Amino acid sequence: MNENYKSGFVTLIGRPNVGKSTLMNQLIGQKIAITSNKPQTTRNRIQTVLTTDEGQIVFVDTPGIHKAKNKLGEYMVNVAEKTLNEVDVVLWLVEPTDFIGAGEQHIIEKLKNVMTPVILVINKIDMVKREEILTFIDVYRKEYDFAEIVPVSARNGDNTDELVKVIMQYLPYGPQFYDEDTITDQPERQIVAELIREKALHCLQEEIPHGIAVAIDSMKMQKKVMHIDATIICERDSHKGIIIGKQGSMLKKIGSTARFEIERLLDCKVNLKLWVKVQKNWRDSDFLMKNFGYREDEN
Repeated sequence: MNENYKSGFVTLIGRPNVGKSTLMNQLIGQKIAITSNKPQTTRNRIQTVLTTDEGQIVFVDTPGIHKAKNKLGEYMVNVAEKTLNEVDVVLWLVEPTDFIGAGEQHIIEKLKNVMTPVILVINKIDMVKREEILTFIDVYRKEYDFAEIVPVSARNGDNTDELVKVIMQYLPYGPQFYDEDTITDQPERQIVAELIREKALHCLQEEIPHGIAVAIDSMKMQKKVMHIDATIICERDSHKGIIIGKQGSMLKKIGSTARFEIERLLDCKVNLKLWVKVQKNWRDSDFLMKNFGYREDEN
């Protein structure tokens, strides 16, 4: 191994909907993290790996730091805050603005207790005029002593190569944590569940709250076709009817869009069957949260 090789852990933080999962998917070049316009959609701390000739970055994707409303929310906030002192670099994603609201101020207060280098990433620069970006940088620079400030467009990939170079500057020298061809430490079942959940959230839009989970009942390869049975869990009987839709139309739409993404992920034909089950108040049950994949690290 090259003695100048670097490797380390990087976490992405930010308020809901700033584009954390979109940025991670852009950097890795594959669909790994769920993306949605609803908060609280990321489950476990997904470790996603980017390996280059210069080093290896292990991205630890965490939920947004925000005010918790239930046990699920409390768990996600605790995971996010705990991670800040366990990594080599913190990436804070923000939207391009010259106004720092209460949510951003809350994160700034959390960062003041962190010794880890913090890189501010101003996302969505494709949505503003180029000359405005310096103004946004100046506003944030006055609030916190950032190690670096890097403007990017996660959606278009603008300046993301530069972001990788900047991250590498702050990683320690050391060997790889994962093999070169490793992309994520998450099992296929979990990624498939996340993809189904993402498509459900997209298809349902504002019709039901985001309190749904997906359980993979079985996943077997037969004659070069992956057969997947999955259950969408919701909290109310009324939600079940909405998810199924008239004559099963909504469930069929969710299944077809999810199957397309899963086939791209697994690189094979997929036969996907979906069911819907009501599990009242699952987000307030520690047991059910762990059962559906929201769990603390065991180490």
